[in-house]
Amino acid sequence: MQGRALGDDVLAEEIELYGDLVVAASEDGDLTQERIDEALGVTDQG
Repeated sequence: MQGRALGDDVLAEEIELYGDLVVAASEDGDLTQERIDEALGVTDQG
């Protein structure tokens, strides 16, 4: 089976982002979009 493989760096980044969300959810309960963005390091570029 030939497919598109994720490099170790990409996979590690995805796992870290997922972990950040899990931690934020366990601390805050219900997450707002703003809290999710904060946990993921998203900034308003608008």
